[in-house]
Amino acid sequence: MIPAPFLLYLGRSADALGIKTSRGLAEFRREDCVGEFRHDDCPQTLGLARLTMAEAAARGARTLVLGIAGAGGKLPDELIEDAATALNAGMNVAAGLHERLRDQPRLASLAREHGLKLFDVRDPPPDLSVGKGYPRAGRRLLTVGTDCSVGKMYATLALTQALRERGVRADFRATGQTGILIAGEGVPVDAVVADFISGAIEQLSPAREDDGWDLIEGQGSLFHPSFAGVSLGLLHGAQPEALVLCHEPGRAHMRGIPGRSLPDLAECLDRNLEAARLTSPSVRAVGICLNTSAMERDAALRLCARAEDQLGLPCTDPIAFGVETIIDRLLCPAPFALSTTASS
Repeated sequence: MIPAPFLLYLGRSADALGIKTSRGLAEFRREDCVGEFRHDDCPQTLGLARLTMAEAAARGARTLVLGIAGAGGKLPDELIEDAATALNAGMNVAAGLHERLRDQPRLASLAREHGLKLFDVRDPPPDLSVGKGYPRAGRRLLTVGTDCSVGKMYATLALTQALRERGVRADFRATGQTGILIAGEGVPVDAVVADFISGAIEQLSPAREDDGWDLIEGQGSLFHPSFAGVSLGLLHGAQPEALVLCHEPGRAHMRGIPGRSLPDLAECLDRNLEAARLTSPSVRAVGICLNTSAMERDAALRLCARAEDQLGLPCTDPIAFGVETIIDRLLCPAPFALSTTASS
């Protein structure tokens, strides 16, 4: 476990999506966050106290979380410099980037010198096996998306909490750096060798006999050329009984690929259902989650209503409006058909 309390790193990030890891911790583990570190030219904030490394350590922060994501998951020089400052101030450092903290000689030396630790969250388990796709007991829901960073983690956490509030056993299964930092465990699926992706998810969500649910955090999108392989491996390894489609309205293009538009919701959902049937023939769609944080409330409600009419599925913003309608559909034993067209 990574020692809390945390100081959340924003650096110089001008991209709201680029600080999603820090934002996720501020949202779901706010009681464990003493403040945020950002440079003067950073326009982002999490609404936490802005602190220097020394001030954060004085307030009891035990770990600096480098909760930003850049292209390729690299550790730029400035990030290394700021991490070194944190170590010299007496804090551990955690990151979920593809480039490892431990591989930076300066950081490794400082950690040893001060008796501190470097936490590389994107380390997959060492004992993974390839997926088999055999039927296994248990009830599983997987969130899927039209693109990256559309709210799959937020939706999965909201659904987990809503099931627990109804007295249903439910466990959040993290597959990305932010989710792992929130949950304290998980599998960073985008760091797993391709042959082992489905097996890693089978291991993350093994058979269970207690009629409880595993809610598995989705990654990427089948329609994103960069990350579709991870999304497909998740679909096969999860063997989901239910899918929830996540989408952020108003995006001009796929994240990181100007000129490539997002897919139609119905088409995206049908393709995910089709792919999931390889290992879960009776999979069904149970809802749509929209990230309407950039919209006015009334406009967001109207958009959700239109999506419900078009797809015949409950549609909501999990943060703004809750997920009760999706939970109702999830727990309903009605025999829904296996495509969005039939299910409407």
